[in-house]
Amino acid sequence: MTKIALTACSNGLEARKNPTVDALCDYLSSLGLTPVLSPCLYEKDPVHTSVFSGTAEERAEALMNFYRDPEVKAIFDLSGGDMANEILPHLDFETIAESSAVFWGYSDLTTILNAIYAKTGKSSVLYQARNLVSEAGAFRRAAFENTILQKKSDLFQIFCKYVQQGQIQSPLTGTVVGGNIRCFLKLAGTEYWPDMQDKIFLLEAWSGTVPKMVTYLSQLQQLGVFRQVKAVLLGTFTEMEQKACAPTIEELVRHYAGPDLPILKTREVGHDKDALAVRIGGRFTIGG
Repeated sequence: MTKIALTACSNGLEARKNPTVDALCDYLSSLGLTPVLSPCLYEKDPVHTSVFSGTAEERAEALMNFYRDPEVKAIFDLSGGDMANEILPHLDFETIAESSAVFWGYSDLTTILNAIYAKTGKSSVLYQARNLVSEAGAFRRAAFENTILQKKSDLFQIFCKYVQQGQIQSPLTGTVVGGNIRCFLKLAGTEYWPDMQDKIFLLEAWSGTVPKMVTYLSQLQQLGVFRQVKAVLLGTFTEMEQKACAPTIEELVRHYAGPDLPILKTREVGHDKDALAVRIGGRFTIGG
């Protein structure tokens, strides 16, 4: 029996998401997989608009129980929001390192994805599994099934193009770190911040226009990140792109990263429901 765990390490899901979770469970079951729901999945007190699916310790323990179960092959975090980094001190990274289970999540789960890599060297997947039962994302099911069931890489086949070539020629290969720009910066100054040297630095965002991006990019510049990484890969920056902000995210990153760093852009990674997946802590090759 292959179990797929469903949990929420960030904000608990609202009760209105129950049909989506049910649909995802039905879909996974149709593939011969066994979905297992965490006790920390939904908001515990929706009457008072509490966003907690449990305390930090409870959410961490629910996650660790899945890692301890040898039948669990993947852990799909269905949440997002703000609170995932609260659980990091309560995780047993030795157990995570020894487990064969792979963690999947996006947005605020950027904190956990990068912490797992920083503490164990293991890769995790930047992806929101709820997309598979959405109208816009259902066409990715074939790629998902080939990836999960047949161990292929269809869900990770991302098309990107250069914004600036910089000083590195194709093919460009490196380990990917990063994810949601706002959430990744929560790890700055902590033991969960990954080694940035010679990495491919993925950045994407749901919300935020020019002032917020200037704040985030300034902090990354001041941390010395753009002097360490091998390249920057930009996913979608949803609010900026919907509002046609000027300067664009590409222009802003070129300004803060400088002219020598390769910068690439893809529309296939981010918060859009038709997004593909990226292995955080995994190898990625561009060109060649």
